[in-house]
Amino acid sequence: MPPHPKRKHSKGRRNRRRSHDALTARALVSCANCNEMHLSHTVCPSCGFYDGKEVIAKKARKKK
Repeated sequence: MPPHPKRKHSKGRRNRRRSHDALTARALVSCANCNEMHLSHTVCPSCGFYDGKEVIAKKARKKK
């Protein structure tokens, strides 16, 4: 049998243990080329630019 706690842990002790479990929002920045929001230090997924230069060539969308 695995060991079990002899006494119940208090709510404060439980909450102190969980104090580092909170999620934080992603730090998004706007693209200098298309003004879309994206993660900093990454290529913009909508236009393919990074640091003012085109890194990934994006295909032009076809109009119906």
